[in-house]
Amino acid sequence: MPPPPALAAPLTTLAAPAEPVTTAGDAQLVVAALLGIAAVVLLIAWAKVHPFLSLILGAAVLGVVASVAPDKMITSFTAGVGSTVGGVGLLIALGAMIGGLLAESGGADGIVGRIVNRVSGRALPWAMAGVAALIGLPLFFEVGVVLLVPIVLLVSMRTDVPLMKIGIPALAGLSVLHGLVPPHPGPLVAISSLDADLGLTLGLGLIVAIPTVIISGPVFGSIIARYVPATAPAALLPTRRDAGRTAGSGAGAEQRDVDGDLLTDDDLVNPGGGRPGAPVDDSGTETARRTPAFWPAVITVLLPVVLMLLRAIGELTLDEGTAGRRTLDIVGTPIVALLAGVILAMFTLGYQAGFNRSQVSSVIGGSLPPIAGILLIVAAGGGFKQVLVDAGVGNLVADAAKDASLSPLLLGWLVAVGIRVATGSATVATITAAGIVAPLAASMDRPAVALLALAIGCGSLFFSHVNDAGFWLVKEYFGLTVGQTIKSWSVMETIISVVGFLGVLLLDLLL
Repeated sequence: MPPPPALAAPLTTLAAPAEPVTTAGDAQLVVAALLGIAAVVLLIAWAKVHPFLSLILGAAVLGVVASVAPDKMITSFTAGVGSTVGGVGLLIALGAMIGGLLAESGGADGIVGRIVNRVSGRALPWAMAGVAALIGLPLFFEVGVVLLVPIVLLVSMRTDVPLMKIGIPALAGLSVLHGLVPPHPGPLVAISSLDADLGLTLGLGLIVAIPTVIISGPVFGSIIARYVPATAPAALLPTRRDAGRTAGSGAGAEQRDVDGDLLTDDDLVNPGGGRPGAPVDDSGTETARRTPAFWPAVITVLLPVVLMLLRAIGELTLDEGTAGRRTLDIVGTPIVALLAGVILAMFTLGYQAGFNRSQVSSVIGGSLPPIAGILLIVAAGGGFKQVLVDAGVGNLVADAAKDASLSPLLLGWLVAVGIRVATGSATVATITAAGIVAPLAASMDRPAVALLALAIGCGSLFFSHVNDAGFWLVKEYFGLTVGQTIKSWSVMETIISVVGFLGVLLLDLLL
């Protein structure tokens, strides 16, 4: 059965090729995978090599030990980098533009002020988990991260609540919905491969998701915040800079605009500045600046969410090929939806806040340099993952599970866990595990098949680590070390996988 239309262009889907790029035996592949992952960890944690270079060198170690020809190794790595940048990279850039306008206009402060004033400190983690789960229904995980992180960072700063205490609930809400609930690629792949009922899987997935988000989000976040004292990266902190800190004159004074904004820090794209780094001429705008109203700011942030949600609804309710379905498929594509959000933000958060065209352009340009390192690291993570996949590590795990005498639910979960840990790809884990247990689904009733799809989805989220681009995305956005990311993010993903699977088993007993 062909995959549903929503999978026509999934984000960074790195499927294994028809033929692996090496003829290495199983033992050699296992050793290669272990040494490649170990090389990445040691280079970053011990040798203090930048993660971007560490991932490239780790992929080289993996390829050499697995006897992959140098030309094939390079081709595989660059294909993974290109796939990741083409999907996740563009979304990160567009999301950063919205975040930059939201911060510089004061819109982020307005949203945070409303949240802080209406929700007490003890309830903030629960509020963040709920907001993330709601936004995570139609959003890819990466999109949700780039839209929510600016709010999370600013709420943490304004309330003095530990970053991990509200960051983990937000990540949990996004991750659970991404792995368990359609129309995300993973659940849809499992539903398509197993011929499961989409509506039933959606309903059961939401039932499993609620307790899973609670346990892996607010509950775990309150615990891990004691052991991971994270501090938000200053370059990514979404707040306007205090003009008082930059007051001064003379040759040694730092050049700033009248408000001390990020506008003067743009390196290359200050229109009319005459040279890189020259301040934007916003003379006279200090009295014209006005903070955007709460609802226009919220609508701007939610526009991409609504467009993608409409696409998901269209896939469930409209016949394929109709004009309405084609329109929603286009406007609900993540890149198009975020681009629409950027354009709307230029008006609601830019011009309406008193910026002129040059200043709006400068804010957008100034939002990109802080994410350059994140883009490179995430892209290199995609390249490392692709080398693992192309070498046949995923096939190795799948072959080992084929003859196992286990229940379909446990088998599907274990295969997905193995491939997820080995390759870092939740989508590859889901595709492979669903393909292995698909014959068993033919003899199962409708609720059992839906639960099998959810079990595979839970397994595909198990223990994200250095071979997963999402690991590096979280690490860089929250300013964590590799060890802190494993303690927080990787453990959170494992809790999601285990708690979610226990929920599936409980539903299996009741249905």
